[in-house]
Amino acid sequence: MNGRARRWVAAGLAALTLATAAPAGARAADGTSGATVRRTEYGIPHIRAHSWWGLGLGAGYAFAEDNLCLLAQQIVTLDGERSRWFGPAGGNVESDLYHRWVNQTRVVERALAAPSGPSPEARRLARGYAAGYNRYLARTGVAGLPESVCRGAAWVRPITETDVWRRTLQLSELGGAEAVTGLIAAAQPPGTAAPASRTAPRALPRRLGNGIGSNAIGLGRDATAAGTGMLLANPHFPWNGDRRFHQLQLTLPGRLNVTGATLPGLPAVAIGHNERLAWTHTVSTATTVTLHRLALVPGDPTRYLVDGQARALRRDPVTVTVRQADGTLAAVSQPVYSTPDGPLVTIPGTLPWDTTQAFQLRSANAGNLRTIDQWLAMARARDVHELRRVQTRLLASPWVNTVAADVTGTAFYGDLQAVPHVTDALVARCGLADVDGIPVLDGSRSACAWGTDADAVRPGLLGPGRLPTLLRRDHVSNMNDSPWLANPAAPLTGYPAIVGDQGTARSARTRLGLDLIAGRLDGSDGLGPPGFTLSSLRAAMLTNRNYTAEQGRAGLVAFCRDRPTLTGSDGRTVDVRAACGVLAAWNGRGDLDARGAALWRVFVQSGPFPWAVPFDPADPAHTPRGFDATRPGAGTMLADAVTAFTAAGVPVDARLRDVQRYADLGVHGCSGGEGCFNVITSPVPRISQVQHGSSFLMAVELTRSGPRARTLLTYGQSGNPDSPHHTDQTRLYNEKRWVTDRFTEEEIAADPALTVTRLPGR
Repeated sequence: MNGRARRWVAAGLAALTLATAAPAGARAADGTSGATVRRTEYGIPHIRAHSWWGLGLGAGYAFAEDNLCLLAQQIVTLDGERSRWFGPAGGNVESDLYHRWVNQTRVVERALAAPSGPSPEARRLARGYAAGYNRYLARTGVAGLPESVCRGAAWVRPITETDVWRRTLQLSELGGAEAVTGLIAAAQPPGTAAPASRTAPRALPRRLGNGIGSNAIGLGRDATAAGTGMLLANPHFPWNGDRRFHQLQLTLPGRLNVTGATLPGLPAVAIGHNERLAWTHTVSTATTVTLHRLALVPGDPTRYLVDGQARALRRDPVTVTVRQADGTLAAVSQPVYSTPDGPLVTIPGTLPWDTTQAFQLRSANAGNLRTIDQWLAMARARDVHELRRVQTRLLASPWVNTVAADVTGTAFYGDLQAVPHVTDALVARCGLADVDGIPVLDGSRSACAWGTDADAVRPGLLGPGRLPTLLRRDHVSNMNDSPWLANPAAPLTGYPAIVGDQGTARSARTRLGLDLIAGRLDGSDGLGPPGFTLSSLRAAMLTNRNYTAEQGRAGLVAFCRDRPTLTGSDGRTVDVRAACGVLAAWNGRGDLDARGAALWRVFVQSGPFPWAVPFDPADPAHTPRGFDATRPGAGTMLADAVTAFTAAGVPVDARLRDVQRYADLGVHGCSGGEGCFNVITSPVPRISQVQHGSSFLMAVELTRSGPRARTLLTYGQSGNPDSPHHTDQTRLYNEKRWVTDRFTEEEIAADPALTVTRLPGR
């Protein structure tokens, strides 16, 4: 442990010694009372406190018990020290350059000090969260941490409130600058080397690197058997790393009682329910950034023109420390260039910085620390109307839609988030190009800057009046397509193209989701009488139906039975008889022991799916559909799939559990591209670990006598392989069993697995 880390931990130990002198639950003069952390089965923590600081204390402590190493590594990232501790590989230098620049320019500190900054309650919650994390670290010591990945590591340190807000901003910017640190590092004037850019980025990451998705269904009283409101939450997030969900309940008597899940480092519930309301989020199609082409002053590539007037680019020198192959440390320095609206980025040949032009990125979530206040206010909302008012007032959601339901039996969909004020008229007038779905605007004219609406929370954003929302008594849903078909009976239109498209084909996953709803409403799905119940909602979630298989498996089998050999894309002849037999025997579902599910996935990924009936805007929920085996390429796709299995050394009849794994367990589920609702992504056919997919499942019924809910954290509470809560819920998931949500004091106290930890106040 280095000297700095020793001093940090010593300070934490001293603070702990002082704190333990106070009785548990005692209130300090500044309202920083302690907290009680009660854990029920599967290690789910229920935090109860009498101050916002105390609530944060319990949340930070509980998270650190389960996943301290995970957040500690993110603190290294936010410090801009990944290269110092882990070396330059994997984009560490570029990441460090960006985060050092953010810290040097005091982006977070300025946002905290702004009049629109976080509320005192949110500040106390964040401060308490840091204190709770530090309390656990002080009790265990770095040398005593349970997880080997950070035990004794010199890079582990206590955290501060500012670190919590830096983490909040990092997550807000996942669809912005956080996703393009390599492009920022590469942005240097022509003829100047970019030493901190060890890689040569050639494209914008898909959807700016979110790499995540979700399903959500909100049900009103006309769609449920008991006439209640119901919600299904099904985010698709990574199973490892800093976007693993952590489940918890936060209770501040008389002021807050919410349970659900959040992301590492966030002290508020991001997806969850209270006594009367449940909500979840899905990744939106809205573009939260724009690119701006700067016209440079002739002869000076560090100055640009706006309305003919020259302006200087801001140049911030940044130095990062890089561990060399021999273990020595070396300084790497280069400037980051920006305008008042954001950093410059470059992609050779696509977004060049030459003698005439450069490109700048502007993000709607720059400085967005409003998310914590929004989630706290949503958690206190009593119905979907109040939730909508909260989102309208704050517009803090970063890159996500919201789907909700309440005790009155009303369902809500809204894409109320931070979106650039870029209307279709502005794009028509000022748009120069489109790069991977991101508009490139003319930065040489002030008239081409983002506009503003009177009802927006800050200049430059679309006001809530331009953003789509829908209230229904039957249902709403979103499976990562645009808002258009949140309910097919009431298509949403009229929003700007930057929010999403209209009148276009929905994904196979969206069409399956709409079919799941329709089949439950008319009872044709085999899950009981018409109308959703809590049990049928859970069952529909995990049926593992595969939409493309339902449409095309039989047709492909008929095709390959007549053609025992097919030609692959490399021109080679491939024997497909065994594969054909496997597909014929498969039931078309992504279940654990399914033989053929992995083969079908590779087939679908081998080329464009040959739909028989094209998209019809008059029937968007059911088209395209069918399978045209005679279309050129279908046979090639199957041949290539068989070749891929041969190359991987995996038999074509491999069970899904044999190739799709988490830790030492096989896992069921299939990919979104196949049209699966229960999304699980892993790079079959080789035997591989799950990368992302269904993560925190929550099915809630809002009744007059209180919420009834079931949850499932598919990868368990802890990322530590040695924790008893690492794969305990994965085993439940494989058995399609759910955890009974314990929300009331009586339910918590009745749990035979209950443990209690009391944390004294400060």
